[in-house]
Amino acid sequence: MIVHNFDPVFIDLGLIQIRWYSIAYIIGFTLGWLYAIKIIKVMIKKHNFKLIKQEVFDDLIIYLILGTIFGGRLGYVIFYNFDYYSQNLYEILKLWNGGMSFHGGLIGIIIATIIFAKIKKINFLKFTDIIACAAPIGLLLGRIANFINGELFGKISTLPWAVIFPNVDNFARHPSQIYEAILEGIVLFVLINFLALNKKLLLRTGYISSLFLILYSILRIFSESFREPDAHLGYFFNYFSMGIMLSLATFFAGFFIIFFAKNNEQNN
Repeated sequence: MIVHNFDPVFIDLGLIQIRWYSIAYIIGFTLGWLYAIKIIKVMIKKHNFKLIKQEVFDDLIIYLILGTIFGGRLGYVIFYNFDYYSQNLYEILKLWNGGMSFHGGLIGIIIATIIFAKIKKINFLKFTDIIACAAPIGLLLGRIANFINGELFGKISTLPWAVIFPNVDNFARHPSQIYEAILEGIVLFVLINFLALNKKLLLRTGYISSLFLILYSILRIFSESFREPDAHLGYFFNYFSMGIMLSLATFFAGFFIIFFAKNNEQNN
Protein backbone atom coordinates (compact mmCIF):
# COMPACT_ATOMS: atom_id res chain seq x y z
CA MET A 1 0.00 0.00 0.00
CA ILE A 2 1.06 3.59 -0.61
CA VAL A 3 0.95 6.17 2.17
CA HIS A 4 0.03 9.70 1.13
CA ASN A 5 2.62 12.12 2.52
CA PHE A 6 2.44 15.04 0.10
CA ASP A 7 2.55 18.56 1.45
CA PRO A 8 -0.13 20.75 -0.20
CA VAL A 9 2.16 23.76 0.31
CA PHE A 10 4.80 24.11 -2.40
CA ILE A 11 6.67 27.01 -0.82
CA ASP A 12 6.10 28.44 2.66
CA LEU A 13 7.39 32.00 3.01
CA GLY A 14 5.81 32.58 6.38
CA LEU A 15 3.15 35.19 5.69
CA ILE A 16 2.70 33.87 2.15
CA GLN A 17 2.20 30.27 1.11
CA ILE A 18 2.30 29.04 -2.47
CA ARG A 19 0.21 25.89 -2.80
CA TRP A 20 0.24 23.19 -5.43
CA TYR A 21 -3.45 23.91 -5.98
CA SER A 22 -2.67 27.47 -7.08
CA ILE A 23 0.22 26.31 -9.27
CA ALA A 24 -2.08 23.79 -10.97
CA TYR A 25 -4.51 26.57 -11.89
CA ILE A 26 -1.78 28.88 -13.18
CA ILE A 27 -0.13 26.19 -15.30
CA GLY A 28 -3.53 24.89 -16.43
CA PHE A 29 -4.65 28.30 -17.71
CA THR A 30 -1.30 28.92 -19.39
CA LEU A 31 -1.06 25.55 -21.15
CA GLY A 32 -4.76 25.63 -22.02
CA TRP A 33 -4.44 29.05 -23.63
CA LEU A 34 -1.31 28.03 -25.59
CA TYR A 35 -2.99 24.85 -26.79
CA ALA A 36 -6.17 26.70 -27.80
CA ILE A 37 -4.07 29.04 -29.94
CA LYS A 38 -2.37 26.03 -31.49
CA ILE A 39 -5.75 24.47 -32.30
CA ILE A 40 -6.86 27.67 -34.03
CA LYS A 41 -3.66 27.74 -36.12
CA VAL A 42 -3.90 24.05 -37.00
CA MET A 43 -7.49 24.39 -38.17
CA ILE A 44 -6.63 27.39 -40.32
CA LYS A 45 -3.76 25.45 -41.92
CA LYS A 46 -5.45 22.04 -42.13
CA HIS A 47 -8.92 23.06 -43.24
CA ASN A 48 -8.18 26.53 -44.59
CA PHE A 49 -10.88 28.26 -42.58
CA LYS A 50 -10.93 30.50 -39.56
CA LEU A 51 -12.80 29.57 -36.42
CA ILE A 52 -12.07 32.85 -34.69
CA LYS A 53 -9.12 35.19 -34.80
CA GLN A 54 -6.28 34.44 -32.41
CA GLU A 55 -6.21 37.97 -31.02
CA VAL A 56 -9.93 37.74 -30.23
CA PHE A 57 -9.41 34.53 -28.28
CA ASP A 58 -6.52 36.17 -26.42
CA ASP A 59 -8.95 38.81 -25.17
CA LEU A 60 -11.25 36.05 -23.91
CA ILE A 61 -8.71 34.58 -21.47
CA ILE A 62 -9.31 37.03 -18.62
CA TYR A 63 -13.06 36.30 -18.87
CA LEU A 64 -12.36 32.57 -18.67
CA ILE A 65 -10.10 32.97 -15.64
CA LEU A 66 -12.69 35.02 -13.76
CA GLY A 67 -15.51 32.70 -14.83
CA THR A 68 -13.60 29.62 -13.68
CA ILE A 69 -12.59 31.03 -10.29
CA PHE A 70 -15.86 32.70 -9.33
CA GLY A 71 -18.03 30.01 -10.88
CA GLY A 72 -15.97 27.16 -9.42
CA ARG A 73 -16.02 28.64 -5.93
CA LEU A 74 -19.68 29.66 -5.90
CA GLY A 75 -20.59 26.30 -7.42
CA TYR A 76 -18.86 24.50 -4.55
CA VAL A 77 -20.54 26.77 -2.01
CA ILE A 78 -24.01 26.28 -3.48
CA PHE A 79 -23.86 22.65 -4.59
CA TYR A 80 -21.70 21.09 -1.90
CA ASN A 81 -21.74 23.06 1.35
CA PHE A 82 -24.33 25.83 1.31
CA ASP A 83 -25.38 25.44 4.95
CA TYR A 84 -21.82 25.92 6.21
CA TYR A 85 -20.86 28.83 3.98
CA SER A 86 -24.16 30.65 4.49
CA GLN A 87 -23.22 30.87 8.16
CA ASN A 88 -19.50 31.54 7.52
CA LEU A 89 -19.47 33.94 4.59
CA TYR A 90 -15.83 34.97 5.10
CA GLU A 91 -14.78 31.38 4.46
CA ILE A 92 -15.93 31.71 0.85
CA LEU A 93 -12.92 33.94 0.17
CA LYS A 94 -10.42 31.34 1.43
CA LEU A 95 -9.73 29.74 -1.95
CA TRP A 96 -6.39 28.42 -0.68
CA ASN A 97 -8.26 25.95 1.52
CA GLY A 98 -9.64 24.25 -1.58
CA GLY A 99 -13.26 23.79 -2.51
CA MET A 100 -13.88 24.31 -6.23
CA SER A 101 -16.61 22.70 -8.28
CA PHE A 102 -16.07 21.69 -11.91
CA HIS A 103 -19.73 22.15 -12.69
CA GLY A 104 -19.73 25.58 -11.05
CA GLY A 105 -16.64 26.52 -13.04
CA LEU A 106 -18.35 25.27 -16.18
CA ILE A 107 -21.35 27.52 -15.54
CA GLY A 108 -18.98 30.42 -14.84
CA ILE A 109 -17.13 29.83 -18.11
CA ILE A 110 -20.38 29.61 -20.07
CA ILE A 111 -21.68 32.88 -18.60
CA ALA A 112 -18.32 34.64 -19.13
CA THR A 113 -18.14 33.38 -22.73
CA ILE A 114 -21.72 34.44 -23.50
CA ILE A 115 -20.95 37.97 -22.23
CA PHE A 116 -17.73 38.15 -24.26
CA ALA A 117 -19.40 36.71 -27.38
CA LYS A 118 -22.17 39.30 -27.19
CA ILE A 119 -19.59 42.08 -26.95
CA LYS A 120 -17.75 40.70 -30.00
CA LYS A 121 -20.99 39.71 -31.76
CA ILE A 122 -19.78 36.16 -32.39
CA ASN A 123 -21.66 32.90 -31.73
CA PHE A 124 -20.45 31.85 -28.27
CA LEU A 125 -20.41 28.17 -29.29
CA LYS A 126 -17.52 28.97 -31.63
CA PHE A 127 -15.52 29.89 -28.54
CA THR A 128 -16.67 26.95 -26.45
CA ASP A 129 -15.69 24.50 -29.20
CA ILE A 130 -12.10 25.70 -28.86
CA ILE A 131 -12.27 25.82 -25.06
CA ALA A 132 -13.50 22.21 -25.03
CA CYS A 133 -10.33 21.07 -26.80
CA ALA A 134 -8.08 22.65 -24.16
CA ALA A 135 -10.18 22.18 -21.00
CA PRO A 136 -8.96 18.62 -20.21
CA ILE A 137 -5.48 20.04 -19.59
CA GLY A 138 -6.81 22.04 -16.65
CA LEU A 139 -8.86 19.09 -15.44
CA LEU A 140 -5.77 16.86 -15.43
CA LEU A 141 -3.72 19.30 -13.36
CA GLY A 142 -6.64 20.10 -11.06
CA ARG A 143 -7.17 16.43 -10.18
CA ILE A 144 -3.47 15.96 -9.52
CA ALA A 145 -3.67 18.94 -7.16
CA ASN A 146 -6.66 17.27 -5.45
CA PHE A 147 -4.49 14.19 -4.89
CA ILE A 148 -1.63 16.24 -3.45
CA ASN A 149 -4.12 17.96 -1.12
CA GLY A 150 -5.42 14.57 -0.01
CA GLU A 151 -9.01 15.59 -0.81
CA LEU A 152 -11.77 13.90 -2.82
CA PHE A 153 -10.35 10.52 -1.82
CA GLY A 154 -11.77 7.19 -2.90
CA LYS A 155 -13.55 4.32 -1.25
CA ILE A 156 -11.76 1.65 0.78
CA SER A 157 -9.82 -0.74 -1.45
CA THR A 158 -7.43 -3.70 -1.24
CA LEU A 159 -5.82 -3.08 -4.62
CA PRO A 160 -2.00 -2.87 -4.60
CA TRP A 161 -2.05 0.77 -5.71
CA ALA A 162 -4.54 1.80 -3.01
CA VAL A 163 -3.45 4.81 -0.96
CA ILE A 164 -3.66 5.50 2.76
CA PHE A 165 -4.57 9.12 3.50
CA PRO A 166 -3.35 9.64 7.10
CA ASN A 167 -5.35 12.86 7.44
CA VAL A 168 -8.51 10.85 6.78
CA ASP A 169 -8.01 7.47 8.44
CA ASN A 170 -5.74 4.42 8.25
CA PHE A 171 -7.67 2.57 5.57
CA ALA A 172 -6.23 2.08 2.08
CA ARG A 173 -8.42 3.77 -0.50
CA HIS A 174 -8.82 4.13 -4.24
CA PRO A 175 -6.75 7.10 -5.50
CA SER A 176 -9.90 8.36 -7.18
CA GLN A 177 -8.26 11.71 -7.89
CA ILE A 178 -5.74 9.94 -10.13
CA TYR A 179 -8.49 7.94 -11.82
CA GLU A 180 -10.25 11.21 -12.61
CA ALA A 181 -7.00 12.82 -13.77
CA ILE A 182 -6.55 9.97 -16.26
CA LEU A 183 -10.17 9.85 -17.42
CA GLU A 184 -11.14 13.54 -17.38
CA GLY A 185 -7.67 14.74 -18.34
CA ILE A 186 -5.89 12.31 -20.64
CA VAL A 187 -8.71 10.16 -22.07
CA LEU A 188 -11.06 13.10 -22.59
CA PHE A 189 -8.28 15.18 -24.15
CA VAL A 190 -7.48 12.44 -26.69
CA LEU A 191 -11.14 11.80 -27.57
CA ILE A 192 -12.17 15.43 -27.92
CA ASN A 193 -9.14 16.46 -29.95
CA PHE A 194 -9.44 13.42 -32.18
CA LEU A 195 -13.02 14.44 -32.92
CA ALA A 196 -12.03 18.09 -33.33
CA LEU A 197 -9.73 17.15 -36.20
CA ASN A 198 -12.77 15.90 -38.08
CA LYS A 199 -13.58 18.78 -40.40
CA LYS A 200 -17.28 17.89 -40.67
CA LEU A 201 -17.74 18.00 -36.91
CA LEU A 202 -15.73 21.15 -36.35
CA LEU A 203 -17.58 23.00 -39.09
CA ARG A 204 -20.86 22.26 -37.29
CA THR A 205 -20.69 24.88 -34.58
CA GLY A 206 -21.43 23.57 -31.08
CA TYR A 207 -20.88 19.88 -31.76
CA ILE A 208 -17.47 19.71 -30.08
CA SER A 209 -18.89 21.56 -27.06
CA SER A 210 -21.77 19.11 -26.80
CA LEU A 211 -19.54 16.06 -27.17
CA PHE A 212 -17.28 17.44 -24.45
CA LEU A 213 -20.23 17.66 -22.04
CA ILE A 214 -21.49 14.19 -22.94
CA LEU A 215 -18.11 12.45 -22.73
CA TYR A 216 -17.05 14.29 -19.58
CA SER A 217 -20.31 13.34 -17.89
CA ILE A 218 -19.93 9.66 -18.76
CA LEU A 219 -16.32 9.55 -17.52
CA ARG A 220 -17.17 11.49 -14.35
CA ILE A 221 -20.13 9.26 -13.51
CA PHE A 222 -17.93 6.18 -13.94
CA SER A 223 -15.15 7.60 -11.75
CA GLU A 224 -17.66 8.59 -9.05
CA SER A 225 -18.22 4.86 -8.38
CA PHE A 226 -14.71 4.77 -6.88
CA ARG A 227 -14.97 8.04 -4.98
CA GLU A 228 -16.19 8.55 -1.43
CA PRO A 229 -19.21 10.88 -1.42
CA ASP A 230 -19.03 14.08 0.61
CA ALA A 231 -19.65 13.06 4.21
CA HIS A 232 -22.18 15.82 4.86
CA LEU A 233 -24.12 15.06 1.66
CA GLY A 234 -23.92 11.30 1.24
CA TYR A 235 -25.98 9.78 -1.56
CA PHE A 236 -29.23 11.05 -3.01
CA PHE A 237 -31.81 8.26 -3.37
CA ASN A 238 -29.19 5.92 -1.82
CA TYR A 239 -27.13 5.87 -4.98
CA PHE A 240 -26.43 9.25 -6.62
CA SER A 241 -23.63 11.45 -5.30
CA MET A 242 -23.78 15.19 -5.97
CA GLY A 243 -21.14 14.70 -8.67
CA ILE A 244 -23.35 12.16 -10.44
CA MET A 245 -26.44 14.38 -10.16
CA LEU A 246 -24.62 17.35 -11.69
CA SER A 247 -23.04 15.16 -14.38
CA LEU A 248 -26.43 13.82 -15.40
CA ALA A 249 -27.48 17.43 -15.92
CA THR A 250 -24.44 18.18 -18.13
CA PHE A 251 -25.00 14.90 -19.99
CA PHE A 252 -28.48 15.98 -21.08
CA ALA A 253 -27.27 19.54 -21.67
CA GLY A 254 -24.84 18.12 -24.24
CA PHE A 255 -27.70 16.60 -26.22
CA PHE A 256 -29.67 19.82 -25.91
CA ILE A 257 -26.78 21.73 -27.53
CA ILE A 258 -26.72 19.27 -30.44
CA PHE A 259 -30.47 19.76 -30.90
CA PHE A 260 -30.03 23.55 -30.68
CA ALA A 261 -27.12 23.48 -33.17
CA LYS A 262 -29.12 21.35 -35.64
CA ASN A 263 -32.05 23.74 -35.45
CA ASN A 264 -29.71 26.64 -36.11
CA GLU A 265 -28.31 24.88 -39.18
CA GLN A 266 -31.81 24.27 -40.54
CA ASN A 267 -32.90 27.84 -39.91
CA ASN A 268 -29.76 29.18 -41.61
